[in-house]
Amino acid sequence: MLMFGNLIKEIGTDTSRLFDAAANSIMNAATIFLGLSVGATMTSEAFLNWTTIGIVVGGFLAFALSISGGIFFVKLFNLFSKKKINPLIGATGLSAVPMASRVCNEIATKYDPKNHVLNYCMSSNISGVIGSAVAAGVLISFLG
Repeated sequence: MLMFGNLIKEIGTDTSRLFDAAANSIMNAATIFLGLSVGATMTSEAFLNWTTIGIVVGGFLAFALSISGGIFFVKLFNLFSKKKINPLIGATGLSAVPMASRVCNEIATKYDPKNHVLNYCMSSNISGVIGSAVAAGVLISFLG
């Protein structure tokens, strides 16, 4: 969308309203309709069972383990390294791209306005995506 907006700006057209609509109104309406359509077809027997609850709890535990493990290993690395790394970068090792990087960068700049770690957080995010893909491939190979 940004590239399209820049292309239109080159020919002298103002795309701020189009960009605002795509980023806000249209996105919110699509989210509401998607939620309503899934919610309307979902029965309580299909959603409120132990399998679904186990998947949700497992997802929360996986996120918590990934974030705490990343912070722990960066702190461990900092014990033996001359050049220290911000532990927030370790928290972005999960594959929640790009939200985890944005949140960690916002936290870092909140405490020190000159501390921009977005590039490092995004690289950690991408390595988390690659690690998730490898882990899924290994899991599928064991199951298949």
